[in-house]
Amino acid sequence: MGNMVFVLAVAFLLMISLATRSYLLTLLGLPLYVAVGFVVSSLVTYVRELISDAHRPPVAGPMMNQLIHFNRLFDYQVTLAQRYHTYRLKDLFGDGIFAVDGKKWRHQRKLASYEFSAKVLRDFSSSVFRSNAAKLALKDLLMKSAMDTMFNVGFGVELDTLSGSDETSNRFIKAFDDSNVIVYWRYVDVFWKVKRFLNIGLERNLKDNIKVIDNFVYRLIHHKRERMRNEEGTIKEDILSRFLIESEKDKENMTDKYLREIIRNFLIAGKDTSANTLAWFFYMLCKHPRIQEKVAIEVKLAAEVKDQISVDKFVVKLTKAALDRMQYLHATLTETLRLYPPVPLDGKCSNEGDILPDGHKIKKGDGITYMPYAMGRMAYIWGDDAEVFRPEKLFKLVDKAKEATYRTMFTLQSSHGQRPASVRVSSP
Repeated sequence: MGNMVFVLAVAFLLMISLATRSYLLTLLGLPLYVAVGFVVSSLVTYVRELISDAHRPPVAGPMMNQLIHFNRLFDYQVTLAQRYHTYRLKDLFGDGIFAVDGKKWRHQRKLASYEFSAKVLRDFSSSVFRSNAAKLALKDLLMKSAMDTMFNVGFGVELDTLSGSDETSNRFIKAFDDSNVIVYWRYVDVFWKVKRFLNIGLERNLKDNIKVIDNFVYRLIHHKRERMRNEEGTIKEDILSRFLIESEKDKENMTDKYLREIIRNFLIAGKDTSANTLAWFFYMLCKHPRIQEKVAIEVKLAAEVKDQISVDKFVVKLTKAALDRMQYLHATLTETLRLYPPVPLDGKCSNEGDILPDGHKIKKGDGITYMPYAMGRMAYIWGDDAEVFRPEKLFKLVDKAKEATYRTMFTLQSSHGQRPASVRVSSP
């Protein structure tokens, strides 16, 4: 009875809140009484779950809360993660690498790994730096540069979005970016399935965008297949060519639709992650001039640059040995990834029932989400200065007894009195 009183009280308060927050109703596109009915129903379900299964993780961050905190969503999830180490959160990528596990994931990763070796990326990066070095309107051009790089390295195609001269490419890029935004809104739009069924609002826009994306990707697959037939033995190998070769061996499973989904996933992996990380990296350097100066000095020393030189001459000096000497730059990039990971939350689906280390039960089919964005800000992992941008925390100084608690995914090696931090990263 007490729980039901609580539900009704909260529902009444939310009704008043909703009445004064017309922008929420505009977003939902529904009358007030429908929104209130949904809130009451959600709260009743929430209480029933708590009563019926006290051994499962607590429910936190329901959709209505995420909608209210949408403009600071990941920071809101940090506060939840600081309170509960484990809790429950209550079309674009299909069978691509982001959305599958098991055999399909291993198969896609194996084929793609050939083109993401250190040598391939190092050889290609020099030509990219030469062709793209310029004064930038940073974030937008980083996105375009990353997309051009992904198409060139991954698919063997010159997209050239930086010039903006190809209207077909421009439409594809806009449709791809807009689709990501719409899918992101699904986290807080409780009626997106209704909108999709009725083909209205953002879901109609998503459907139109996916048509543009699919037409572009199918033309890419057809064009690449024709080139491979006409230039057999001479065409440069890339991710798409490897998958096309495999598709000839297994036409039943590796259809053009499956290839389309693979391309979509590699685009989001190759474009947004790299560009967003670099954007945050430069942003943090601008906010911390001392760190910026240390990075610049180290780069000059490692590349043995004493005077102003041209971009082409500087690129020649960026050898593997020079890059290996840029330990502070490495630590600064890693610190950026800690605070601003390119994938702020990710998840898996449980194949069978299990019990988490903190004692919460997991049922078969449960979705388990972990949040690198919150983990990078946890004081019990990184210390009291967890939210401070300080690359030095990733090193252990010889004259200091204290070691860092966790190592990043990168291996730091250094001379001049510094050793790598002794840390491990384990999968959730």
